Amino acid sequence: MTPARPKAPVRRPWVVRTVLAWSRAVNYPRRELRGARAWVPTRLQAVSAAFIGAGGFLILTALWLQLLPVPRPNTMAAAQLSRIEWHDGGTIAAVGIANRSSVPLSSMPVALRAAVIAAEDRGFYDHAGFSVRGISRALFSNVTGGTTEGGSTITQQYAKNAYLSHDRTIVRKVRELFLAVKLETRVNKDQILQDYLNTIWFGRNSYGVEEAAMSYFNKPVQRLDIPQSVVLAALLRAPALYDPVRHPERLRKRWDYVLDSMVQMRTLRADVRARLAFPAVAAQAREQRYAGPRGHLLVAVQQELLRDGFTQREIDLGGLQVRTTFDATVQSALEQAISERAPRSNMRGVRIGAVAVRPGTGEVAAMYGGADYLANQLNNATDAIGQAGSTFKPFALAAALEDGISLQSTWDGNSGARYGSYRVRNFGGESFGRTTLLNGTIHSVNTVYVGVTQRVGPQAVVDAAVRAGIPPHTPSLEPVLSVPLGTCSPHAIDMAAAYATFAAHGVRATPSMISEVRDARGKVVWRHKVQTRRAFAREVADTVTSALQRVVWYGTGAAANRANRSVAGKTGTTNENKAAWFVGYTPSLAAAVMFTKEDASGMPVSLNGTGGLGSFTGGSFPARIWGTWMRDAYRGVPDEKFDLQVIRGAGVWAGGGSGSTPSADPSATATDGSGSVSPTDMPTGPTDAPSVPTDSGVPTEGSGSSEPSTPAASGSTSTRAASTLTPSPR
Repeated sequence: MTPARPKAPVRRPWVVRTVLAWSRAVNYPRRELRGARAWVPTRLQAVSAAFIGAGGFLILTALWLQLLPVPRPNTMAAAQLSRIEWHDGGTIAAVGIANRSSVPLSSMPVALRAAVIAAEDRGFYDHAGFSVRGISRALFSNVTGGTTEGGSTITQQYAKNAYLSHDRTIVRKVRELFLAVKLETRVNKDQILQDYLNTIWFGRNSYGVEEAAMSYFNKPVQRLDIPQSVVLAALLRAPALYDPVRHPERLRKRWDYVLDSMVQMRTLRADVRARLAFPAVAAQAREQRYAGPRGHLLVAVQQELLRDGFTQREIDLGGLQVRTTFDATVQSALEQAISERAPRSNMRGVRIGAVAVRPGTGEVAAMYGGADYLANQLNNATDAIGQAGSTFKPFALAAALEDGISLQSTWDGNSGARYGSYRVRNFGGESFGRTTLLNGTIHSVNTVYVGVTQRVGPQAVVDAAVRAGIPPHTPSLEPVLSVPLGTCSPHAIDMAAAYATFAAHGVRATPSMISEVRDARGKVVWRHKVQTRRAFAREVADTVTSALQRVVWYGTGAAANRANRSVAGKTGTTNENKAAWFVGYTPSLAAAVMFTKEDASGMPVSLNGTGGLGSFTGGSFPARIWGTWMRDAYRGVPDEKFDLQVIRGAGVWAGGGSGSTPSADPSATATDGSGSVSPTDMPTGPTDAPSVPTDSGVPTEGSGSSEPSTPAASGSTSTRAASTLTPSPR
């Protein structure tokens, strides 16, 4: 029997043989070991993994470089203007780049090209699109907490500009780096420099050196001399930071730095540099899209976009669709009310600021920063300040209610009352005898509120104001006895937001002018998140509201009754009538109107005489404008009553009317839930609220003094009964 022939070995494919051999060589995890040691790679394994990783990275890099498209600089067209929209979607205006034109590199002065390279990228003609030294320096500076740097070359900056990316991610930076490398392999250096200088932002809404030369020096780029060329190069780092109007010294230092760099690079002789003088810069041309009061809205929205993390370039070129919180109807009603009701005479130096905020959300529904942004860039609603006067008293009222003080508590209402060394004067020297806190609120009695502040402590009043929404850094916001008289100077938007807290039953919301932002493709890239916090218990805020309703029904804010609906509010006039306010609210809108006046040097002066009034108060033009504004803003909208839960025994009833004194509301609940407020808690008063004064009538009101001590009023004083609420004859 013949033995069986052995089987021939199976011949495996070379790929399989290679994989098996590699598996035996790598042996990972290592089978001869146990536990954690089996997972410790050998030197061969580590080196092999490094080679595989490096090879894979190089392959992926090569593929990415091959597939990455090179954008054309001219794709950045005017179609990328950003649109600022009303809350309902209509367009307010388009903002962004309108000025960009390309010129060949040969038309640009040699000094300009040399200055740009010295300022932005000294190794431009030597590197391959990126600078290892620059990136390392930027990383070190950023990590160690030094000046924030980007480390980008001119090629990288051009790549970023051409892509117009809104992403703030590492992926964007890597993509930018790869594109820079590819650009260097496809385009020569001169072409990259030319495209860069034709697309980079120089400020003043100018993109490219041609428009920048016209904007800053009123001449084409080819006619720029050395000092002017260096100015443009100096601006590239941050045009807003080196603005020649706002930051001339900072620009001058940067200009000197660029010149010194050119000397070091031997593109400028030292003796020539020594003879150069800083050139005169032309005034910025006006843009008509910012004309009128709407210009303040556009600028305020752009400033908020910058605070929210967007860049000026994204606003100017990104094609953003910015949905604001501005209501076209409320804004038109505001502008019309000021046009109809503002004073006509002695208006030199007068500033009018107004703003409306929605309670509970903080949305700014309307704003008036001035008659023409091009004539005056200071926004009277968000930037200008004025002493608050008696509009600050509701914060003291809230602090008193939190301290358990009733509206029916009685206080010294006589003008000239002393509190320690502080002698307090009422408006016009008027005395009210022993009067209630409610009556002191209605008639804005200074002596009552200084007494209340002495009882609860000035710091409690300051804390209440800050909780409501007054910024803690407001000028002169200090815990002194005069704080309820409004010696501090807030912005109009601060007061509107703080009163909105009372309208929202004690819930404070941070103001915002932007609802959402979409990119050029329509994708939502930012959305406003309502930020709220409870500032006061509901019954405290609602009791303040109920008292402020009576200011409009019976007291100094009677002119606001022209709104013809349920409103609450407070007038304010400061010492010597240098500022006058009316701040009030409906259940769905809180608004402030502020008047101030300046002399030629910008110092505040008295409003007396403005509009022909011998005594200009918050109850005059400010209240009239406010009432007309609310009437027109709500035209055709049914009245919305206040839903109040007042403190039981506070001496006021819940509910409200739109001009006449309401009867007791049987559905109004007390804070302990025990049912309606007792009729005995209601103050006696007239059956009808006072009629709205005509424009020739001037209601007066209490006012705060900015002085620590006010001398007693001379002449006779009148004493008003404290036990009844009577219509103010003022």
